[in-house]
Amino acid sequence: MKRLLSISTLYPAPGRSGFGRFVSRQMDALAARGDWEVTVVNPIGLPPVRMVRYASLEAIPKVETQGQITVHHPRFTLLPGLSGAINPWLIARAVLPLAQRLHAEQPFDMVDAQFFYPDGPAAAKIAKTLGLPLAIKARGSDIHLWGERGSARKQMLEASRQAVALLAVSRALTRDMVALGMPEDRMTVHYTGLDRARFQPLERDAARQLISALPALQVPPDGQLLLCVGALLAIKGQALAIRALPLLPDDVRLAIAGTGADEPVLKALVASLGLETRVQFLGTVEHDVLPHLLCAADAMVLPSEREGLANAWIEALACGTPVVIPDVGGAREVVQSASAGRIVARTPEAIAAGVADLLTNPPSQADVASNAERFSWDANATALADIYEKATAKH
Repeated sequence: MKRLLSISTLYPAPGRSGFGRFVSRQMDALAARGDWEVTVVNPIGLPPVRMVRYASLEAIPKVETQGQITVHHPRFTLLPGLSGAINPWLIARAVLPLAQRLHAEQPFDMVDAQFFYPDGPAAAKIAKTLGLPLAIKARGSDIHLWGERGSARKQMLEASRQAVALLAVSRALTRDMVALGMPEDRMTVHYTGLDRARFQPLERDAARQLISALPALQVPPDGQLLLCVGALLAIKGQALAIRALPLLPDDVRLAIAGTGADEPVLKALVASLGLETRVQFLGTVEHDVLPHLLCAADAMVLPSEREGLANAWIEALACGTPVVIPDVGGAREVVQSASAGRIVARTPEAIAAGVADLLTNPPSQADVASNAERFSWDANATALADIYEKATAKH
């Protein structure tokens, strides 16, 4: 059995169990195979002086066991809004002594980073010090956001040249990585996984009745339902979905699942458009409720400014719910037939037209779900193990 040291700033922990769940599912699936033992280091950034917004992070244990995986949560000094350019250095400084101790106790075979920034450059420093091969995974915003910032881009390019394997969640993302100057010959598309036992079609009317019976959500049982799932941030485009609603029949409703900094702005927009009776803000949706909510929706709308390949797209399709999304990231790798949904421009008018077309000509849930058949965590883990086996053989 080979041993992997995985660096991920986004990972579940007590008090934030939904934070980076898709990363933990990937690592759980890899560990379950039996050919890789996985140790995760999840650096926790805390400011040098106590701040209320970070207080809950202080309760996260320094080390815990999640299933078959040991997860370490070392702290590093974070300067909110200021230290972005040096966060890889701050993380590496905090993590390296731990990594050296663990490596001395039982050697690792490989180091990986689950995001290109700040994880990638930090992992590169650790891998170089330990004399181990490095793999880095790109997921979307790490390339599109940080790749536009000079200092971060320089660190990312340096890390990419050190890595023996570069992973991307879509073919479209590999093209963006090449455009930044990363070595194409080391890239492999590594699609997201899917919990097929949780995300599968439940007859839409039955799911709608189930969801409308939950007092915490307050989703009405009547009318056609659109759903937005994602953090409430301007780049996710929920405002465009809201503005599209007046262009659709009055019985079409919109439910917005998630929390984030843009929530007050979005609620003010709803009020200004007089849509209070047609838009519901659901907040954080429980892990076990989300599949039923997706099954209950007639379409999932996510007009993101940028994505790699969104897990929410795949989860919606697996539940038999078509998507209305813009031509970003791996959208065309997911929406390959009319049954999967519509790719539209990022305007209220185009979104409304795409939704109207789906509502008028709805595909069957079975046909929609067929578009997600190639995604599973088992397939994800098999591909990852193969990539890492070849990477260690090269070193």
